[in-house]
Amino acid sequence: MLNSFSVHKSPLWSGSASGLLPLQDDFKAQSHFKLEKLLLEMQDPKTGVKSQPQRLVITTIPHAITGEDIIAWLADRFQVDTQEARNFVSMLVALGYIYPLQDHRRLVIKPDASLYRFQTPYFWPTQQWPVEDTDYAIYLAKRNIRKRGILELHEQEHYNRLHKWMNHKWDFVVMQAKEQYRAAKERKKPDRVVFECQERAYWVVHRPPPGTVSAMDYGLDRLTDPNADEVTGLLCCSFKHYTPLTRSLCFLCSRRLVKYCSTYKSHDPFLSNCLPSNPWLTDDATYWSLNMPSVEIPTKMRVERWTFSFAELLSDPRGRDDFRLFLKKEFSGENLAFWEGCEDLKWGEAATMREKAEHIYKTFLARGAPRWINIDGKTMEVTVKGLKHPHRYVLDPAQTHIYMLMKKDSYGRYQKSPVFKDTVKKAICPEEHRYRHRRPSLSPIILRQMEQEQRAKMAANVDITQVMSKLSKQGKEAPPPFLFLNGILLLSIKPLS
Repeated sequence: MLNSFSVHKSPLWSGSASGLLPLQDDFKAQSHFKLEKLLLEMQDPKTGVKSQPQRLVITTIPHAITGEDIIAWLADRFQVDTQEARNFVSMLVALGYIYPLQDHRRLVIKPDASLYRFQTPYFWPTQQWPVEDTDYAIYLAKRNIRKRGILELHEQEHYNRLHKWMNHKWDFVVMQAKEQYRAAKERKKPDRVVFECQERAYWVVHRPPPGTVSAMDYGLDRLTDPNADEVTGLLCCSFKHYTPLTRSLCFLCSRRLVKYCSTYKSHDPFLSNCLPSNPWLTDDATYWSLNMPSVEIPTKMRVERWTFSFAELLSDPRGRDDFRLFLKKEFSGENLAFWEGCEDLKWGEAATMREKAEHIYKTFLARGAPRWINIDGKTMEVTVKGLKHPHRYVLDPAQTHIYMLMKKDSYGRYQKSPVFKDTVKKAICPEEHRYRHRRPSLSPIILRQMEQEQRAKMAANVDITQVMSKLSKQGKEAPPPFLFLNGILLLSIKPLS
């Protein structure tokens, strides 16, 4: 049997829950290394699996092998029957060591003349490359360009989800996809087909289609055993008792939390460095001066936050000024002015609330207003009726309408406008300040104590005879009495009669 290979009865392949123990991590890694050693033996040009150029449609693929040749070689190498050799090869295909050239949907071995190739070591599981959503989005965007918008159903769903999730950096994803597609077209056609098959097999392993079990779920870094009846893990166990609606809501909340954390990770001073330095650690106030509310030239990190959401843009006074300049060129600056007026009414003083509401109505809502805004009739009716008895939130319906109008219409055009591009171009990126052997500053209390001790030492070292001689020269009849208190010389000088 395959026991000579010391893998057949390993928990790694049997799906046993004992494979989840951290003590067996080294054994699992050794098992993968033995698999790769076997793959190198299979690729030996003299004693390995017979490979030769094979014709795929109209393209000749070099070093192609057939499924029946792989099964026959393993059966002869380990002296096992054909079925056991086929199961072992299917495991190699599922782990991504061997990939098919024709049917990419099912990672199984076919005991016929179907064509396969050995995966390049760059994509082997032991490399443990982090499977990033950004890389998968670039791959799907590249396939979308190559296939001219015709993707498989599950790929199209992933593409739409990632497009919505990574909307703030989708231009970067498309740019990378176009660049990779352009570089691939410069290769020879056989090499291009081979690389496409390699890349697709890698993502089929790590992003399997719905209804299939990924082999990586029980590989080196597996968390659950798909063959077990009981799901391990506190979160998974608790999910079993939830209703489908609750599970979907929890999934949406967790996905939004992951998206938020990945988006704001580089802007969190606890998770990444502040540029040029963290003022709480270095006593350098450059970071605060560069990020003042009304700074003339913002930083690149600050401008990047404006692209995260429309709320981020409006919450930054500098971003609001930039957006106001864009709206002024589009002759729609009254929308932002109305929104700012509503915010002032909402958070301003109660004494001036009625005057502010009347001023906003005459400026933006009344017939023939100088800066009239366009809102629907129902919202106008509700707003005018509420202004008869004004309060802080009387303009909320109209403000929400204008906010959504700017978010869906003006915000998208602003990100593509010359105003925003010019701001990005002028934005500064301060270099990181490196402080070596820096000592923390002393507390003001300690400094005050040290100053008092220094004064006491100076007072203790005063020559009394010199003080008395100076006083006598000033016409004093008798030297004033003096005393020491805690090492400090205290003089009481009586006025002359």
